Amino acid sequence: MHLTRLTAALAALTLTAGLAGTVAGTAAAAGHGSAPAAHRPSPLRTGSLQARLSPAQRATLVRGAKDDTAATARTLGLGAKEKLVVRDVAKDADGTLHTRYERTYDGLPVLGGDLVVHTPPPSSASGTVNTTWNTKHRIAVPSTTATVTKASAESRALRTARALDAARPSADSARKVIWAGEGTPTLAWETEIGGFQDDGTPSRLHVVTDATTGKELHRFQAVRTGVGNTRYSGQVQLTTTRSGSAYTLTDATRGGHKTYNLNHATSGTGTLFSQSSDTWGDGTNSTATTAAADAAYGAQETWDFYKNAFGRSGIKNDGVGAYSRVHYGNAYVNAYWDDSCFCMTYGDGTGNNDPLTSLDVAAHEMSHGVTSNTAGLEYSGESGGLNEATSDIFGTGVEFYAGNSSDVGDYLIGEKIDINGDGSPLRYQDKPSKDGNSADSWYSGLGNLDVHYSSGPANHMFYLLSEGSGTKTINGVTYNSPTSDGVAVTGIGRDAALQIWYKALTTYMMSSTDYAGARTAALNAAAALYGSGSTQYAGVGNAFAGINVGSHITPPSSGVSVTNPGSQSSTVGTAVSLQIQASSTSGGSLTYSASGLPAGLSVNSSTGVVSGTPTTAGTYSTTVTVKDSTGATGTTTFSWTVSTGGGGGTCASAQLLANPGFESGDTRWTDSGVITDDSRQPAHGGSYTAWLNGWGSAHTDTLSQTVTIPAGCKATLTFYLHVDTAEIGSTAYDKLTVTAGSKTLATYSNANAASGYGFKSLDLSALAGSTVILKFTGVEDAYLATNFVVDDTALTTG
Repeated sequence: MHLTRLTAALAALTLTAGLAGTVAGTAAAAGHGSAPAAHRPSPLRTGSLQARLSPAQRATLVRGAKDDTAATARTLGLGAKEKLVVRDVAKDADGTLHTRYERTYDGLPVLGGDLVVHTPPPSSASGTVNTTWNTKHRIAVPSTTATVTKASAESRALRTARALDAARPSADSARKVIWAGEGTPTLAWETEIGGFQDDGTPSRLHVVTDATTGKELHRFQAVRTGVGNTRYSGQVQLTTTRSGSAYTLTDATRGGHKTYNLNHATSGTGTLFSQSSDTWGDGTNSTATTAAADAAYGAQETWDFYKNAFGRSGIKNDGVGAYSRVHYGNAYVNAYWDDSCFCMTYGDGTGNNDPLTSLDVAAHEMSHGVTSNTAGLEYSGESGGLNEATSDIFGTGVEFYAGNSSDVGDYLIGEKIDINGDGSPLRYQDKPSKDGNSADSWYSGLGNLDVHYSSGPANHMFYLLSEGSGTKTINGVTYNSPTSDGVAVTGIGRDAALQIWYKALTTYMMSSTDYAGARTAALNAAAALYGSGSTQYAGVGNAFAGINVGSHITPPSSGVSVTNPGSQSSTVGTAVSLQIQASSTSGGSLTYSASGLPAGLSVNSSTGVVSGTPTTAGTYSTTVTVKDSTGATGTTTFSWTVSTGGGGGTCASAQLLANPGFESGDTRWTDSGVITDDSRQPAHGGSYTAWLNGWGSAHTDTLSQTVTIPAGCKATLTFYLHVDTAEIGSTAYDKLTVTAGSKTLATYSNANAASGYGFKSLDLSALAGSTVILKFTGVEDAYLATNFVVDDTALTTG
């Protein structure tokens, strides 16, 4: 048998349930975003599926919503001291937006004050915007001055922890909040207590104390773990939820994933696993919770793998967990993913003796959901084989990621569930044909096979890309992977292979991608991640050639490349810092050494930064040597002139900044992702700018480049700056600081907002003879957006 995925149609999402309160109206845009849809009257639509948003698209929606929090707060009728903080934006296929907010009051977090605004698309003809509130109270307290001191609140919280038998409790600093979780909003202290729970589990107990009376208002444990005695993965820690005296297999830390017992039914959700003990299963089939523990463990490891490896938050990248159903049917020898319920379902195997809940199977099923919400590979023909292989590939990734000693990482699929009855795996990635049905390589009739067998070549390609061809033993399993043309293939490592396949799936593959298209997608991904001249790029081409798709690519020659920084000039007594740039085709760590450095300078062997304060004038011939982990080396030699200072010499006119107008993207600049061609902030010249801040929440953005100013030169930094803001008044809430090394050159703020660009000129002559980091730092407070847009920079000498 084999793993399958149901292809039922997606069920419509109903958005009206639980909605309370209606807002409507219009508002002007604040900051750089356009007027929010939440302020345009139109009906709340139902039956609209969530749109597939890339992380970048979601970030753009979030940023736009943050620009407009002030207008939204007014439209919602919030009080003068209440402000909104955007937490997420989801978008339906019809354009409906769902914007989730938290609230603050007079700068204090409001616990229980969150809400969601549901905004129809601009094309809707009529209707109203709807809001779902946690609490619709208009927040107001008599005073934000606490009667109970912070120390007293912390002491009371510690007593609570000790009463719960917490071991070694310690109170982190309490923070002042507004408690609006129930009853009348109240000024309170929230204290987090560290330490350990009575069973040894780490503790993060949160205690909310009335800041006026000292009464405990609420408490909750941020760490909720249970013990799972699984069938396949041994004893594991499970994240569960306690409600009263009962525990449920609900993982609130991973999108609310739940595990249900179908009890051999074939429809419905079944019953949420719940019991008085937080120990689940006994490792045998005699207890229904054993399979549940396996399923819950698989779900949490898969969530963590996608989050930590790719930054993906859940199956849909929206922070929402799917759910699992175990004990499906009677002796059902299968497991499947179903889009219509957004859930995994597991049978119990032949004779109900081998539930299909092993770690790689669980990850396989959830990965079908990822594919459905990214490339949407059609489940037939070659695209169907790629769909199945993708689930196998990421199932393998999860198994290695988990590092579970009872189910170690391998390139075997379903080796624990014994579907074949002889202990053999379901599929083999090193040589798929060992299962008796799968193909090792592509051929013209491949698309006519069952998708589980046409997945063979892609599984084989992944193994070749990760480990290479030939014989190899990994975690006690011996593999022997051939190639279709007999040409040996060198692997690039599993981590890089997974990164390439994920990016190919989520960025370049389409619903009908075939094997040739998959090769193109993977090459595009490798080029984007590592460069088209990289070992990884060649590795993709050669792995596909190994399954008879495309031709081989000659890998780059091995060695270390060191960038010559050019002639350096410094002054006696003036500190310097120079970053040596180097790279290695091996991808290993680099070690730096240098000879002929000016007296007083040295190179950091790990980072390659040359620093110190020159002590002796003169001209030096400096050679830097860089060695990689394979022993390969590269060198570069340059002159370094140290003067006694005082200037007086001649200085040639020069532009010292590389890529000054940002038209080559972030080339030669180090930044926090601020260089962009986003048309919402038009460039002063060309297409690109450096757009710092504009988030409407506490945020820091940076932009920097290392420059050497020749001794004796007059140096001038110029740039164009545009500032716009949602802040009101002349108080400097958000700031942009320009520095050169430790020297502050200028500071701008929201008070400098004006239409168009302003020309700025700053004198750096005092830094002649030194190497400095020229840096723009934008710091934004927790509320209202300010945009600092820099363009057409220049650092000229003369």
